[in-house]
Amino acid sequence: MDKQEFRNAMAQLGAAVCVITSDGEAGRTGCTATAVCSVTDDPPTLLLCLNRASRNNAAFRANGTLCVNVLAARQEEIALRFSDPNLSGDQRFSGGDWLKGENGSPALQNAAASIECRISGITEVGTHSIFFCEVSAAHTSAGSDALVYFGRAFHRVGAAVPEIAE
Repeated sequence: MDKQEFRNAMAQLGAAVCVITSDGEAGRTGCTATAVCSVTDDPPTLLLCLNRASRNNAAFRANGTLCVNVLAARQEEIALRFSDPNLSGDQRFSGGDWLKGENGSPALQNAAASIECRISGITEVGTHSIFFCEVSAAHTSAGSDALVYFGRAFHRVGAAVPEIAE
């Protein structure tokens, strides 16, 4: 399978845009990710795929906890900040209102959802680490349109408007 052909196919798979954050002995860090999904609700667990070469990979491991901040459509600028390799951690966190979550990880105020986790397992596959994350707390903001990544671009997705009978 050609790697570029695979990437082109995956660009057609829409995904929620998340900013993954952590703080602890390895310091405060974060990155933008779309490879996040639920695994089970008993116990509440999600998975996160992250390139092993990412500077965040080692920090997440050392800190042992993280927060998955599911971005609302209005938070595209935050997604761009956290995906910019030229910005330091402090520069990335300079945008947005950040609260210290229950597990110590930064939680984005007014994110569509902030899901606090403890890393419960890690599996290596090819170039990526798959983090299994047991959820300890979750907070949501009602009424937010979602930010999704599809076709190599950000898009706003809102709730369907019910049809009104005439």
